[in-house]
Amino acid sequence: MKNNHRMTWAGRALTAFALLLLVSCSRISAWKARNGITAESLLSEIKVLASDDFEGRKPGTAGEAKTVAWLEQQFRQMGLKPGNPDGTYFQKVPLAGITSTNTAEIAVRGQKLALTDKKDYIALSSHFAPTVEVKKSDVVFVGYGVVAPEYGWDDYKGVDVKGKTILMLINDPAVPDPANPRELDPKYFKGKAMTYYGRWTYKYEIASQKGAAAAIIIHETGPAGYPFEVLTGSAASEHFSLQRADNNESRVPVEAWISQDKAAELLKLAGQDLAQLKRAAVARDFQPVALEGVTASFTISNTLRKIESRNVVARVEGGEDSMRDQWMVYTAHWDHLGKDTDLPGHRVFNGAVDNASGVAGLLEIARVFARLSPAPKRSVLFLATTAEEQGLLGAQYYAEHPLYPLKRTLADINMDGLNVWGKTKDVTIIGYGYSNLDDLADRVLKFHDRTITADPEPEKGYYYRSDHFEFAKQGVPSFDPKPGVNFVGKPADYSEKVRSAYVSRDYHKPTDQVKPDWDLSGAVEDLGAFFDIGYRLADGEPFPDWNVDSEFRSKRDAMMK
Repeated sequence: MKNNHRMTWAGRALTAFALLLLVSCSRISAWKARNGITAESLLSEIKVLASDDFEGRKPGTAGEAKTVAWLEQQFRQMGLKPGNPDGTYFQKVPLAGITSTNTAEIAVRGQKLALTDKKDYIALSSHFAPTVEVKKSDVVFVGYGVVAPEYGWDDYKGVDVKGKTILMLINDPAVPDPANPRELDPKYFKGKAMTYYGRWTYKYEIASQKGAAAAIIIHETGPAGYPFEVLTGSAASEHFSLQRADNNESRVPVEAWISQDKAAELLKLAGQDLAQLKRAAVARDFQPVALEGVTASFTISNTLRKIESRNVVARVEGGEDSMRDQWMVYTAHWDHLGKDTDLPGHRVFNGAVDNASGVAGLLEIARVFARLSPAPKRSVLFLATTAEEQGLLGAQYYAEHPLYPLKRTLADINMDGLNVWGKTKDVTIIGYGYSNLDDLADRVLKFHDRTITADPEPEKGYYYRSDHFEFAKQGVPSFDPKPGVNFVGKPADYSEKVRSAYVSRDYHKPTDQVKPDWDLSGAVEDLGAFFDIGYRLADGEPFPDWNVDSEFRSKRDAMMK
């Protein structure tokens, strides 16, 4: 009896060891599987998506039809199951397409300000209506246009701007630190880092809530993070919104931008000084400034259509019954800006980095998951979204109409622009410190002798400019990695040089094409890390959560009750 007991104990220990070994081998096999991600396969997929045949991948065009059909084919060939419970690889996304032309007149005491469309300003309307008019509305400068109760901040100070045109600055209020005026005060709007209050989308949202007739944002390249030409290039073609029951009548009728130089000229004619107004606007006691004798008029003609765009979705089903209905999500937007037949020379916005590279990365990671045996415990969803370039619309639609409950969604890992410049010792995390996903990323990267770098340009608000943000708004912890800054074998300023060159030369321009000097070895290493993070979450890591001071935590807490 005693000997039998000993044998039973030994057998149990041996069984436990065997199970531990099995789990370890499973994880090792997953790490080995990630080695199937290669620069050659990644480049071949980018070349397809960024080819002229795909016509710039704009929603509602032949380019969309080719793109989504090709993505469906890729997922089928991998053996991935359809991501939509209806048995298809698509989630229909209803979009309203609007092509706007406009005339604008800003007058100062009857004197017209000379304005050239798409050089000095752009003006659009998201109203699904053939004509939108604003006639001689009074103009009010409202600083940064921010209402932030948690900071005791109100740029409107009770002034009624209903029916008026509001003129406002880009980004957050740049409040100087009293202890060091060269730095920003960390007690307001996260200091150097941009908050959602600094995003142009917020500024139009608050203008809508206030009942303004038009909202004009003063563009500055530094704070915005891109030149004015990026806006004019996008404005030259059809823009989109989600189809809403009210035809977007609740939105501010005119959404406009004006160049910094032209805004300064306008204010000078009105007896004001832009630099002085900017200094006044960084104080909580700022008062809106009615520009005496200044009126703005707009007539916007819209060509309208309703289209049914598509998110492309595929899934790997979890291997454990008790966890199969929990989801890890990877996202990358397939769309770009289409083509502009009015351009001289090359007319296709190929979007090679933005975001053929991210979609190719999504496919590479999906292929690794498809090969895993056994599958991870939880299910994994691969979501290639539409209309990101139009305001994160595909991701927004998914987040508002999820195919699988967000309560059971662990996290989103988003890929928007991979590293095409070589290996780095680090990975940049946009929104570092927002959630404990950073802790998991730190463990994974340390395993591969790499580190995390926080966003080197937090003032540009990148966290609010890609698809993961729509998941974050709904409370789902979201991870937005970007290329690292410490390039192997390169000078310390190499990262800044290549990023700046890309933004100035290629971002949202027809020149964003596959380049002969690309080095995708860094992208391969990054994708391996993104796979490892997602695999650990899918295979049993605890549900991640937002950090205590995150603006998204309360949404997640309410969801999980």
